[in-house]
Amino acid sequence: MAGGVGSRFWPMSTTEYPKQFIDVLGVGKSLLQLTKERFGGICPPENVWVVTNKKYADIVREQLPDVPAGNILCEPCRRNTAPCIAYVSWKIKSKNPKANIVVSPSDHIVTNTAEFARVIRKCLDFTAETDSIVTLGIKPTRPETGYGYIQADLSSSSLRNREVFRVDSFKEKPDLETAKLYVQKNEYFWNAGIFLWNTSTITNAFRIYQPAMAKTFESLMPVYGTDKEQEAIDRCYPECENISVDYAIMEKAEEIFVCPADFGWSDLGTWGSLMEHTKKDLYGNSCIGNDISLFETHNCMIHTTQEKKVVVQGLDGYIVAEKNGTLLICKLSEEQRIKQFSGSEK
Repeated sequence: MAGGVGSRFWPMSTTEYPKQFIDVLGVGKSLLQLTKERFGGICPPENVWVVTNKKYADIVREQLPDVPAGNILCEPCRRNTAPCIAYVSWKIKSKNPKANIVVSPSDHIVTNTAEFARVIRKCLDFTAETDSIVTLGIKPTRPETGYGYIQADLSSSSLRNREVFRVDSFKEKPDLETAKLYVQKNEYFWNAGIFLWNTSTITNAFRIYQPAMAKTFESLMPVYGTDKEQEAIDRCYPECENISVDYAIMEKAEEIFVCPADFGWSDLGTWGSLMEHTKKDLYGNSCIGNDISLFETHNCMIHTTQEKKVVVQGLDGYIVAEKNGTLLICKLSEEQRIKQFSGSEK
């Protein structure tokens, strides 16, 4: 899923060039490219599908040249994750009714890619053999209020996969006190937004819980893969309900399981979360750039990949970020105001 318009890493990312297409980590690859790379040993490029907004299609083609152009699906408008997943599920069904599917956001990071691949393969084996939905749960390391949570029934695991447990409930993003309680209890996990199922399982779930949406994409079966597909999607897609897959399917489905996992996951929703996942110097500073010199500076996130030389003195707890002639200097504690600074939110 690569259609988001996130600009929380402004000025590095914008609504015209959101964070999934940016080299956030300073490693020479965008988050989208790193996401695709994680699946390199799991499925070949011809089995990779990207759902994105029409205006980002050229960027996706440029960044993922080995993914077939026909596997880049273009949304005419934003309608949240349920229509996005329904579209690609029926599209895949038209090519392979028995396919096994992993749905992943394109703007997250994973630091232990070997463990990620192992968990995905184990869960794919499970969904291939059952009519079950599996979601990945990340063990909380802090009382995070920015993530949804999954409550698991850890009393007994599935007989087919000892690492998979039934989901008791999904929890909305909590307040701080509730998040602290979740961290203290071992049955709560962060919802990573990564889902696994087979084609018939997910299309049947849509038929049961979202019949109107299912009818829309089932009716398009004759045009998938033809020159009439985009025109039909442009016509039908805006009529779909604007709803997340969590509300549409996950919170209603009965055969739903969670696989608790630990592979260094983050959704990189903030500059602070990027700072947590990058190397720090002795004074707590994270620096991504070619030539950065710090003096009397502590606990700062410096991201200046386009400048030849950057010198910072006397800051504590700040973001310093630059992109295309725009420089941001902002307290880390005030980064929720970045949309206001960027002009994307008046």
